[in-house]
Amino acid sequence: MINKIKKNTQERMEKSFEALINQINKIRTGRASPNLLDNIMIKYYGSITPLYKLANITVEDTRTLSITVFDHTLLLAVEKAIMTSDLGLNPYSTGTIIHVPLPPLTEERRKNLIKIIRNNAEHGRVSIRNVRRDANEKIKTLLKDKLISDNDERRAQNEIQKLTNNFIEKINYYLEQKSKELMEF
Repeated sequence: MINKIKKNTQERMEKSFEALINQINKIRTGRASPNLLDNIMIKYYGSITPLYKLANITVEDTRTLSITVFDHTLLLAVEKAIMTSDLGLNPYSTGTIIHVPLPPLTEERRKNLIKIIRNNAEHGRVSIRNVRRDANEKIKTLLKDKLISDNDERRAQNEIQKLTNNFIEKINYYLEQKSKELMEF
């Protein structure tokens, strides 16, 4: 029973950590990354479709993305969607390929992005702690129902705390790495 709770707790913490990483990876660090355009949506045959399903997005160089759209009738729609997004990018087309140059980040913008990343990391830590709280409540319920002993409860809570500390260390490490990456010129 306790092992099931621990396994479930670890899975939920891993999902929270992965969600945080995906969210932070979408933040631009001055280097071109196809993940940057993950939130761009295009109207395609009446339905809203993510850009990455309609095109091949590659890194041309450190500051330029190349987009090869599978259906060439969408070129203008893709360009317009990128321009109207909140990313502040100005794509241009060379016939069949759309190039998206990334402007250099100013120091002020870098500092704002670090604040955003720190805020995201704090939300990730809160999420991990909420998973810990849920697991501890389940363990206390088992103790209350006399399904486990006091020692089992303490041991299980200590193991869940170690798991929590491990994930929070991972979040802090990733935050540190992303902050360093952002401040590189």
